[in-house]
Amino acid sequence: MLTVLALHLLAAVTAPLLITHLGRRAFWLLSLPSVATAAFAVAHLSAVNAGQEPIYRRPWVPSIGLAIDLRIDTLALVMSLVVGIVGAIVLAYCSAYFDADEPHLGRFAAHLTAFAGAMTGLVWSDNLLLLYLFWELTTILSYLLVGHYIKSEDSRNAATQALVVTTAGGLAMLGGMVLLAVEAGTWDLAELVAAAPRGPLVSVAVVLLLVGAMTKSAQVPFHFWLPGAMAAPTPVSAYLHAAAMVKAGVYLVARLAPGFATADAWRPTILVLGGATMLIGGYRALRQVDLKLVLAYGTVSQLGFMMVLVGTGTHDAALAGITMLISHAVFKAGLFLSVGTIDHATGTRDVRSLSGLARRMPWLVVATTLCCASMAGLPPMAGFVGKEAVYETYLHGAEPWSRWMLAVLVLGSVLTFAYSARFLWGAWFDKQDVEPTELHPPKVAATALPLLLGIGSLALGFAAAPIEALVRPYRELFEPSDHPIHLALWHGFGPTLLLTAITIAAGAVMAWQRRRVARLQGALPHPPAAVSAYRLGMRALDRVSVEVTGFMQRGSLPLSLSLILGVFVVSSALGLAGTGLRMDPLAWDEPAQLAVVLVAAVAAFSSVRSHRRMRAVILVSITGYACAMVFLIQGAPDLALTQVLAETISLVIFVLVLRHLSARFKEEPPAWERGLRVAFGIASGLVVALATLVAGSARTAPPSSIGWPDGALTFGGGGNIVNVALVDMRAWDTMGEISVVLVAATGIASLVFRNSKRVEANRRDVAAIRDERGNNTGARWLATGTDTEDRRASLIFAVVTRIVFHTIMLWSLYLLFTGHNAPGGGFAAGLVAGMGLVVRYLAGGGEELRAAAPVMPGVLLGSGLFLSAGFGLASMIAGGDVLQSWTFDFHLPLVGDQHLVTSVFFDIGVYLVVIGLVLDILRSLGAALDEDPGRHLQYVQGGGVIGAVEPKELGR
Repeated sequence: MLTVLALHLLAAVTAPLLITHLGRRAFWLLSLPSVATAAFAVAHLSAVNAGQEPIYRRPWVPSIGLAIDLRIDTLALVMSLVVGIVGAIVLAYCSAYFDADEPHLGRFAAHLTAFAGAMTGLVWSDNLLLLYLFWELTTILSYLLVGHYIKSEDSRNAATQALVVTTAGGLAMLGGMVLLAVEAGTWDLAELVAAAPRGPLVSVAVVLLLVGAMTKSAQVPFHFWLPGAMAAPTPVSAYLHAAAMVKAGVYLVARLAPGFATADAWRPTILVLGGATMLIGGYRALRQVDLKLVLAYGTVSQLGFMMVLVGTGTHDAALAGITMLISHAVFKAGLFLSVGTIDHATGTRDVRSLSGLARRMPWLVVATTLCCASMAGLPPMAGFVGKEAVYETYLHGAEPWSRWMLAVLVLGSVLTFAYSARFLWGAWFDKQDVEPTELHPPKVAATALPLLLGIGSLALGFAAAPIEALVRPYRELFEPSDHPIHLALWHGFGPTLLLTAITIAAGAVMAWQRRRVARLQGALPHPPAAVSAYRLGMRALDRVSVEVTGFMQRGSLPLSLSLILGVFVVSSALGLAGTGLRMDPLAWDEPAQLAVVLVAAVAAFSSVRSHRRMRAVILVSITGYACAMVFLIQGAPDLALTQVLAETISLVIFVLVLRHLSARFKEEPPAWERGLRVAFGIASGLVVALATLVAGSARTAPPSSIGWPDGALTFGGGGNIVNVALVDMRAWDTMGEISVVLVAATGIASLVFRNSKRVEANRRDVAAIRDERGNNTGARWLATGTDTEDRRASLIFAVVTRIVFHTIMLWSLYLLFTGHNAPGGGFAAGLVAGMGLVVRYLAGGGEELRAAAPVMPGVLLGSGLFLSAGFGLASMIAGGDVLQSWTFDFHLPLVGDQHLVTSVFFDIGVYLVVIGLVLDILRSLGAALDEDPGRHLQYVQGGGVIGAVEPKELGR
């Protein structure tokens, strides 16, 4: 099971590369993981029916109940078949849908393949928190897929709208999950459903869970996001909005129904909202002139239909609901793909402009006719079998509300027939006074794949008995009815057949009188649209955020710092007051500490009295180096090394920014402002000092670090406790930290490279350097930028830099590979390598930097994060815990005994991320801002660019 998910991840990661080399044909390869999902489900079909469900369990974060618990029961198997088969067909269809020059196709392929994997993980999850993770992953990937056309405002707005609605519902669902898990005492989904708790708190949890399901499956009043999402490419609509993502809410309701269908809030919520969704979606579908919007509102209607069925929570409704879920996925995906083919061939989806296509696209006519017949519930299609089961269920239901729901469902089915006929009329019928629509012949796959789904809708109609056998284990989770229904194409004459005839007749009349229906809809008052409420709420939220931001963040750094420090001082002081301020201070451990502290104090005091920015920065850095000295005195050389390197990088960043500011601070502030600053400084210092003293005296239990020295050797296979903690014992913390580094680097680059042309120019420069190296066959031992004579830089500094650069890089590699047993590690090694790049930049500017590192920072950042995360995945595949390390001792000829700990690969990822961050900073704050040399006058001291002054400052 984990292997199938890993295949999706591998396909998603390699998708851009495959698209680059194979073009659109790569989609056929990318469909293989979805094929593997379906094949895995088929291979375990007999075992699942026999009650032998495939299960995979692996602890992940036991402290919060998160585990990688995967299970395939009947419901998960059905969804696996839907997600796998339809996903494979949609991915293959992409090879015929997109043009060869489609921009960002590699990114799209990665997102769609990853979505298929996330959806598979969602339906296999047997842990509530794991299900939530996959749930939100589908939300994020849906946002990226709907917003694929990044230059289209409609696409961006639709993606944001879908993200806001489904994420809000997901947060509500998470709250419900937590409440349920606390009440039931378990995060295991199967256990929770088998022994469902009851009580007022459970009712609240159920409502929160249903909010998440309703938003995901576009139920009233959250239905508006789905039609808006039609701005996405049609394959996205076919997969996400027909077979996968919108089915997630239906799946969640179906999963919980055996345990919670009798809960107080369950049926009233689902039946009312689901029925309203079916009617509103069907009604709105009849008003649309865009074929894709007809299907979109039809999908909303059908989702409400399925939500009612699976939410009813009875033996017969379960069978009818799962049957409709299967049939809907097939016929709706086929119709969306058909619309994509029509749109691609004609350039329009407007029913008022389409005419004369039937004779020129006969096979697509067959495909859409079969799918629409199934959607309308005509025999012998799969939709007819499901519709008959629905009518039988509610016609013979024992509950008093069954007849009312039957009336709603019959009316909704009439609307379904009507908009199915409208779709066929709009796509294929000749229109009066409309010239035949021009088209170019579609590719074979663009017609064959929708036809395959249409034939599937027909074939499933004759597979009633196998479908019933497939659903039987899930159906048996509910109490059997007195007269259980069965799936069949023919039940004989009776009330059910009469209802079907009434549905078809009424729907046919509405289709025949479509103009009168349209006039009637136009004459009726239009109720307030849900999307208007959404827009009103978003505008109000924007307004509130603007007002709050305008009040709290006025672009004044002193004000921002005052707010931050004020909150910190007040909150920390209140916390300290509750401790009683119990302290047991010790003046010092070593007399040398006093000398270091005095140096730091003098530097700190001098920095606040300095009138020059550069002097102040250097003085502040002295306090950082003093901290490193304290670490060294305390016997922590690893911490001291890291502190020195981090402080040096920080100093470089300050210099890169300050050289674009005036050399001096602004004029002296007034006395009251100086007094306020002094008060904030003293208060903050006292709070930090008191918190440190109190924390050191407040311990009531042995420190957790007592066992670390032994654990570093036995658990991590290394003698450097700090590095082992980073890459083994606290590897998840490190993973989070490098993720933050990645976000910070992205933020820096986004602020500087606001113009995409500058990014492309940077890429071209890097590529040009690579090409120059490839064409240069000489014996040049060190790549360099332009000659230093063109720059006001020291020739001696440039030559020395090029001599020692390799030594610096080798030292960084030494620290990297010895850090598990000696001072060093990936972070320190990355900082050393970054310092090497800093020196190269100071020696020759941006061109010298690009020559030293002809690679985009994003490549290093992404590769490092992927390597670290991939190490965790590899650990799981190997049968261990996430990020677990293994130790190997072996002997190599001429080298000797070797001790290898697999966490070194995680450390290499950290190393690459840190180098990528430094390179990104240098490219953004350094080389990119150097493009405007006339703005500032650089001055050189000791051969390197270390500061700048405005022309007006020269007179001072």
